Amino acid sequence: MAFERIKRKREVKAATPIDYGTPGDPINHSHPFYFGFLAALGAVLAVTMLRALASASQIFILIIISLFLAMGLNPIVEAFRRRGLSRNLAVTAVFAAVMAFVGVFVWLVIPPVISQGTSLIERAPSLLTELNHNKVIADLNSHYGVIDQLQAKLKSVSSNGTLLITAFGGVVGVGKSVISGTFAGLTILILTLYFLASLPQVIELGIRTLPATRRPRVRKLTEGIIARIGAYIGSQITVAFIAGTFIFFYAIVLGIPSPIALGMLVLVCGLVPLVGHFLGSILFTIVALTQSVSTGIAAFVGYVLYVQIENYIITPRIMRRSLSMPGLVTIIAAMLGASLLGLVGALLAVPLAAAAILILDEVVFPRADNS
Repeated sequence: MAFERIKRKREVKAATPIDYGTPGDPINHSHPFYFGFLAALGAVLAVTMLRALASASQIFILIIISLFLAMGLNPIVEAFRRRGLSRNLAVTAVFAAVMAFVGVFVWLVIPPVISQGTSLIERAPSLLTELNHNKVIADLNSHYGVIDQLQAKLKSVSSNGTLLITAFGGVVGVGKSVISGTFAGLTILILTLYFLASLPQVIELGIRTLPATRRPRVRKLTEGIIARIGAYIGSQITVAFIAGTFIFFYAIVLGIPSPIALGMLVLVCGLVPLVGHFLGSILFTIVALTQSVSTGIAAFVGYVLYVQIENYIITPRIMRRSLSMPGLVTIIAAMLGASLLGLVGALLAVPLAAAAILILDEVVFPRADNS
């Protein structure tokens, strides 16, 4: 009985609500303190997010480049699928072809680059002396002493032993750059493989977030945008192949060694928007300088003339045929993209402009015509 009474008392006590006091007035949302606190909290969160995004900007760049390459290679995968291959086999075939090209590039290009770089270092003093024999350069040297300063610097670093220290530091710096570049390249290759294999699932997942009535239309527009990105990458490869072929034959005419390696090097540089040909011209001129100063000048002038022909004749025609874009739009898009986001912006600007034109043609202009 005593146990039952204690149990009933506990149940009554548990059922009685605890009085925590009377609620106060609600917070005045119009109070300056409340507004200032929320504004400060929002600013802190915004700054924190921006810093987090900035710290991970390199990762986002790798992801964007990989996704861009996957969409560019997707038309080739679809072409293999139309021939009866499954998507996994098609992706494997495309990726194997890319890896084979990378292997051939390394096998053909790296040894000549090392040998020609060594030859240039050994011939640097005689090249500077040969430059002095040129009348124009000799006049410039008499006024500004550029050649004399270069000769004095070269003599000092080779006579007092600082060349070894400089070379060691240079080797360490180059080694870090090579390791970083190799890691970034492998990351891009792996991400591209994953994006390429799962691109249909990613597209379908994004389309399922839309209303069912709009999915067929959005699916067709998405496929059209991906097709234009693929056409842009195919056009870039075509333009770069033309540049590499020109350099191959031009190197043979000038008697520059390793013309195949130079052609492949310029082909790869031509795939990089805006700065690609700048790097290619420097490398081509340096290799030409190992022969003579006149050969180096001829190589540089010929390369610059070709770049002008490519920029104003070859590229606009190919882009207009493959992307249905005016040449002016191509050039302006690349310039604006480079000024906003650098190399990544230049890489994405032209296909994004092509996608914008597609949306204008299929969505905006028909509505305007029917209104």
